[in-house]
Amino acid sequence: MRLKVILIFYSLQGRTLILKDLKSHESLYLVCITQLERRMADAGNKESAPIGGDEFTNTELENNKNNTMVEEGSTLLRRMEISVAEAEKRTGKNTVNMQEIFTVYLIETRPIDAITEGHNPAPDSLWRRYSEFEILRNYLLVTYPFIVVPPLPEKRAEFVWHKLSADNMDPDFVERRRVGLENFLLRVASHSVLSNDKILYHFLTEEHRWKEVVYETGFQAKADSRIKALSATFRVKNPDKRFTEMKHYSDELQSLTSQLLRVRARVADRLYGVYKVHGNYGRVFSEWSALEKEMGDGLQSAGHHMDAYAASVDDMLEEEEHYADQLKEYLFYAEALRAVCRKHELTQYELEMASSDLISKKQQREELATGMVRTFSFKGMTNKLFGQETPEQREAKLSLLEEQIVQGEETVTEKTVECEEYVKGAWVDMQRFKEQKDRDLREALIGYAVMQISMCKKVCHTQVEVWKCS
Repeated sequence: MRLKVILIFYSLQGRTLILKDLKSHESLYLVCITQLERRMADAGNKESAPIGGDEFTNTELENNKNNTMVEEGSTLLRRMEISVAEAEKRTGKNTVNMQEIFTVYLIETRPIDAITEGHNPAPDSLWRRYSEFEILRNYLLVTYPFIVVPPLPEKRAEFVWHKLSADNMDPDFVERRRVGLENFLLRVASHSVLSNDKILYHFLTEEHRWKEVVYETGFQAKADSRIKALSATFRVKNPDKRFTEMKHYSDELQSLTSQLLRVRARVADRLYGVYKVHGNYGRVFSEWSALEKEMGDGLQSAGHHMDAYAASVDDMLEEEEHYADQLKEYLFYAEALRAVCRKHELTQYELEMASSDLISKKQQREELATGMVRTFSFKGMTNKLFGQETPEQREAKLSLLEEQIVQGEETVTEKTVECEEYVKGAWVDMQRFKEQKDRDLREALIGYAVMQISMCKKVCHTQVEVWKCS
């Protein structure tokens, strides 16, 4: 009877402690998930503009035909098996000749044809540093600005709880980053455009000459400066409403996922403490069993169940990290989505500037042709100061303006086509990304819910087993 009273006290105390410590965090957790799902639903309910078919016809894509290596519609992942098999810690000298410790990752590739024909050839392999993955992604961002380029896993651990190390050399963190790098390669290799880039193929197959090849493309010189992009954001007059809404959505997606990850880290801290505190029951029951003759075996068995219950939190939180990493990927995806929107703003701003310059040139031509000059214009002020121009000077200026107007009209036409094709290509890829995001986040949240149900079942099973010991 005494044991039953203790067990009832344990059950009530444990439930009260969990509710007290986690109630506020779990409510915020549910709010974040609800808002995230609502945003996903809202994005899915919005009507997409009729902007052509599924093929990319962007001018920049046409200009990069030399970078593609196979026919349209085929992806590298259908022809090659790709994996990041392992990670290894190494030491060496950096660019300033100082000793450093770094991690390299083994990339293994194997042709699909050989596997389907029943052969099992040894995979081709090479080692890459994280910084080389960064170079590859930066190249893809510059070369294909209309595409939502998959993000890399975090370079430094973020949203960690106290049991996890923030050291980027920690074995558990390195392993999670290895998985993230493999996921990055698989996403790029399955993309209909990115997967057919020759630089990606060189990255996967050539260990030593890859950097020379990628730098020969001159991608670094093509990158837009942050100041230029920021200026376009504030000065563009007629932004595309769809891209503006998508940019706001990416801001909210980043905000909600970061909140979700912070709450999850706090919940993990609390939950870990609650489970480990229950490990004290195991020690007390085991010590108590030595004093009791009739209830000794039951107390000893109850202590073992309490120890198992306390230890189960380690595997559970380790599994949770998998779902946290999936959320982190879309936290970083939000920035990739914003980059596409910023590039559109810059393209639109360049079109508006070219149009404005053309209008100004036509106005100058009209003033010279008619002789009507506005008093408060720059031209009017110079005429008052230095006198009227001679007919020869006026004819020379008219001739020059005609040439500039022809060039300006060509520039406006080019910028208009470029902007229209950028919108078409970018919107197609953003719709692809939206479908991928909805599918991935739904699977991740359902998987997390299933894991929580499984955890609750284990808790109930432990309580039943302890009760039986009475």
